[in-house]
Amino acid sequence: MAVSEAARLEAPAQFDLDKCVHCGLCLNACPTYRELHLEMDSPRGRIYQMVKVAAGELEIGPSYFEHIGLCLGCRACETACPSGVQYGRLIEAARAQIESRRVRAPLAGLIHDFVFNRLLLSRSLLKAAGYALLFYERMGLQKMVRSSGLLKLFGTLGKLESLTPQAEYPFFFDKIGRVFPPEGERRRRVALHAGCIANVTCARLNEATLRVLQKNGCEVVIPAEQTCCGALHVHSGLREEARGLARRNIDVFLDGGFDAILTNTAGCGSTLKEYGELLEDDRQYAERARRFSALVKDVNELLDGIELDSRVGPVRCTVTYQDSCHLAHGQRVRVAPRRLLRAVPGLELREMPLSDLCCGSAGVYNIVEHDMAMAILRKKMQAVNSTGAEVIATANPGCMIQLKAGVALHGRGQRVAHVVELLDEAYRNYASGE
Repeated sequence: MAVSEAARLEAPAQFDLDKCVHCGLCLNACPTYRELHLEMDSPRGRIYQMVKVAAGELEIGPSYFEHIGLCLGCRACETACPSGVQYGRLIEAARAQIESRRVRAPLAGLIHDFVFNRLLLSRSLLKAAGYALLFYERMGLQKMVRSSGLLKLFGTLGKLESLTPQAEYPFFFDKIGRVFPPEGERRRRVALHAGCIANVTCARLNEATLRVLQKNGCEVVIPAEQTCCGALHVHSGLREEARGLARRNIDVFLDGGFDAILTNTAGCGSTLKEYGELLEDDRQYAERARRFSALVKDVNELLDGIELDSRVGPVRCTVTYQDSCHLAHGQRVRVAPRRLLRAVPGLELREMPLSDLCCGSAGVYNIVEHDMAMAILRKKMQAVNSTGAEVIATANPGCMIQLKAGVALHGRGQRVAHVVELLDEAYRNYASGE
């Protein structure tokens, strides 16, 4: 596949590299360093390698691929860094630089192209995949495969089956292109970015998000022509492809007169908020991208910033909150989800140790770096179990899928839920008189 000239020019910026003073305060915040205790698999070590590549002293070869690829991109090091190193920018640029030089085997290349350039961008293909997943579940094939022991014959590929999300039918696609009125007086007009895979695997979450927004005076518009946010592309080094998706979303959302552009997916939100950076060198879109990003809010962020409808019923359970990396470290939103949870009567919030340490999901990381992801997940579940909570709340569908796998492997039967789903439950309990 031909590589564009723009892709060839991708590389970590020297200005960003020079910010690192190599103090090492990031090391303990890094999940891979905590697991391996190897300098080359720490943020400082990876930046050192980037510096050597920039100076022409290190080849962009298999070793570099391995250490850069093993990074989760969780950005916990950014929170720990006293020098303001924008590590997210650095790792994404390094991966783009690698991607422009990577040569894949023919079959691997076809699969990669299909997933990133076709499946994620096509509602028809996503629906087809959803129906296939639904058939696999409802015909008992999944249960049969898992109980048969056949998965052990496929090694890592067999292990990946445990991460298969459930298809939630009816899918959310039929809501896209519609406008949903508020309950009572309209207080704000917002747009919802519905995502791509989430329309199949998190349809009930998207519906709960709609209901909670309507309950709180929001007219919710779900633009028909929206597309994938590009987060998975950016994290995989496909920055040119991500820029194309960003331009399309900007054209669809920006001039709609919205008070906010919302997402319930922390990973998507982080990328949507960074369109201004992604398109900073695009003369036609740079200013529009900055205005777009300024409108983007996580749904927790918006709800915490308004006077919530107080007609909530009790949700009697103990909950521990897992910080999504791209909400806590990428968007610096930590307090809002906790404040929303504490507003629910009957809900007891118990903090887990190291709640902002990555669960191992990280986009497609738990697929491409499965063993490391599972090692990180095992320790996350130890922290979860120590709280004795019945429910694990988080703010990102990818984390939800990973944590559900964690419960199945190492848990104590905990339920995994998005913060908004618990709010929706509280509103429904009030309506039913509970």
